[in-house]
Amino acid sequence: MLSVDEQMKIIAKGAEEIIEEDELRKKLQKSKKEGRPLTVKLGLDPSAPDIHLGHAVVLRKIRQMQDLGHRAVIVIGDFTGMIGDPTGRSKARKPLSKEQVLQNAKTYEEQIFKILDRDKTEVRFNSEWLSKLSFADVIELASKCTVARMLEREDFQKRFEAHQSISLHEFFYPLMQGYDSIVLKSDIELGGTEQRFNILMGRSLQKDYGQESQVAIFMPLLEGTDGIEKMSKSLGNYIGIYEPAEDMYGKVMSIPDDLIIKYFELATDIHPDELERKRELLENDEVNPRDLKMELAREITKLYHGEDEAIKAEEYFRSVVQRKEIPDEIPDFVVPADMIENGMVNLPPIMVAAGLTSSNSEGRRLIEQGGVKINSIPVKEHRNIPIKNNDILQVGKRRFVRLIID
Repeated sequence: MLSVDEQMKIIAKGAEEIIEEDELRKKLQKSKKEGRPLTVKLGLDPSAPDIHLGHAVVLRKIRQMQDLGHRAVIVIGDFTGMIGDPTGRSKARKPLSKEQVLQNAKTYEEQIFKILDRDKTEVRFNSEWLSKLSFADVIELASKCTVARMLEREDFQKRFEAHQSISLHEFFYPLMQGYDSIVLKSDIELGGTEQRFNILMGRSLQKDYGQESQVAIFMPLLEGTDGIEKMSKSLGNYIGIYEPAEDMYGKVMSIPDDLIIKYFELATDIHPDELERKRELLENDEVNPRDLKMELAREITKLYHGEDEAIKAEEYFRSVVQRKEIPDEIPDFVVPADMIENGMVNLPPIMVAAGLTSSNSEGRRLIEQGGVKINSIPVKEHRNIPIKNNDILQVGKRRFVRLIID
């Protein structure tokens, strides 16, 4: 293991808050002395299994701790998922069925090992212990927390003040998440800042049950490619970890310059000293932000696709975006005959069918913004667009298909 000071530096990189840093240092000292890895816990509520770079912020931090010699326990909330995390909700979540929870959990398992070290990761399902609690056990657990404390939670407080219903079962979500920490005897729990109440509940319950309290590490939210809102698939400002290398590289290049350092900090594994060097270069105008952003895009793409693919993605970006060339290899899309009338098409459905956009409304919006071209000529209307065999349809700067008409 590295020295405790070096481990503290790496673990603290990018963290919004650590409760408490002194306790973390003592745990690391004890771990080093005994040669015992710390247990790092992350709970996942399997309700939205499509992981993007925003979700990956916490996973990357866990991977950094695994590289320091510690072990991760990922708790798939198959039991808590049937209640649903009330965080940020103005009303109770609709419970997921057991089948939905298990399917989402399977998808999560497949995705997390794109980031985590499988050999240093244990995946557990909290139904393993929560489903076995007796009613007496549940009463004892509930006795550890007051209603007043529950109402300190912002979302509960707002609903209470607005005379909106709060179901009793919602109070059990943070209690059950905290009980997970007791069962696992976790040393550290990670989460986003929105998970503060739930994670601190685990810290408190461990003490009530006679255990050493876990250290809570909160990671900040990562803004999406728009530079304003947090990364979200619903907002279209996300970078998925399974996106093709060219798309991942290009999307990173689209972020605002003022997010370059934050992305290096939260979306890569570079050493804190290297991060500070890049920060100083940027602040002192000793580097072109575009060049640093290309380095960032290459680093992120390399993490998920490997170095060879990252280099190819960079060359693709240089030729297609910077030099505005049409790429040599373009996928074909055979236009269904029923979409063509007198040699003309309604373009948004073609874009959806070709996988260039996710919806007709997105296609119309991109056309209105001038982001859609046929043979390098901007399309101004979305209906009655003439097409012919081998036309090149371009959406944005990086998405192309060759239209094939039988």
